[in-house]
Amino acid sequence: MIDLHYWTTPNGHKVSIFLEELGLPYRIIPVNIGQGEQFTADFLKIAPNNRIPAIVDHAPADGAAPISLFESGAILLYLADKTGELLPKDLRGRNEALQWLFWQMAGLGPMAGQNGHFAHAAPEKIPYAIERYVKETGRLYAVLNKHLADRDYIAGEYSIADIASYPWIVGHARHQQKLEDFPHLKRWFDRIAARPAVQRAYALVEQINPKGKPATLSDAERKILYGQDASTVR
Repeated sequence: MIDLHYWTTPNGHKVSIFLEELGLPYRIIPVNIGQGEQFTADFLKIAPNNRIPAIVDHAPADGAAPISLFESGAILLYLADKTGELLPKDLRGRNEALQWLFWQMAGLGPMAGQNGHFAHAAPEKIPYAIERYVKETGRLYAVLNKHLADRDYIAGEYSIADIASYPWIVGHARHQQKLEDFPHLKRWFDRIAARPAVQRAYALVEQINPKGKPATLSDAERKILYGQDASTVR
């Protein structure tokens, strides 16, 4: 059994997609980040960076005590290695998948996240910041679109590279991107969206967080989500 500490964000969806894809037994432990549940002492024991997702694997491959992990990319890699699935086994395929996993973690996710923050969550609209991140998100879409011109999936076969990137493309309209401008990316996106495991993973939103993200954040929610500094680390 795997405990998935989860909220309905792109990074949270990555892990639920993987678990659904392989049919692994797991239990969801909701962590309502808008209410500050990511700062509880129990959660910080497994996720010291106070971010979701995190997992606890109660049956690790070494047969020893349960193992906990935070950071969605590290979790995907751990699960792929544990199961021997969704990561190419040959040297070149594995490293192609991993480099695109890190591309998502270092580029697509953070840039799209800043895009959404300045366009929708910031208390004041800063045109330069909005333009900066909308443009960079578009550039990253174009990079992936070009890469997908001659292949169905990022590393040739469906892998954790696709699972990591897909949730960050779901919000394309919110990030002021038109998939029609990126035809290879759109083809890939539609193919993944049609996967039953992906549909099951996204159906969890109605169970865990049916109200979704509020259109307008309260001052208290904004402080919880974006007002942290060194003093908040316990």
